[in-house]
Amino acid sequence: MQVSRRINAPPQRVWEILIDTEQWPVWGPSVTAVDFPKRWIEAGSAGRIKTAIGLWSEFEITDFELMQYWGWKVAGLTATGHRLIAHGDEHCELVFELPFIALPYALICRQAANRIARMAEGEKEQENG
Repeated sequence: MQVSRRINAPPQRVWEILIDTEQWPVWGPSVTAVDFPKRWIEAGSAGRIKTAIGLWSEFEITDFELMQYWGWKVAGLTATGHRLIAHGDEHCELVFELPFIALPYALICRQAANRIARMAEGEKEQENG
């Protein structure tokens, strides 16, 4: 299953939001904190996230294609994939890919996609304003 959202902002800006662990609690409804030695993830990164119910879980970035995709495991289970499809320099599509077992998580992914769009599009408005 996939949840997608077209975003009227440069793909680079959206990608930076996606890989910035300091931003995960801002846009991710299920993440309240991140314990990670760096700010930006890359292939093989590992750390911990604190979930909305207060539990800490280990994560590992299992797939990473610069400016295109990253996927991870959380608590040892395959979790959401994060795909970015550029549509020129000023627009893109964000796609969350969910494993079958996580279908109920689609509503949370929709909320996350909307938050990311507001963040990226808001930054664009600030630059133009």
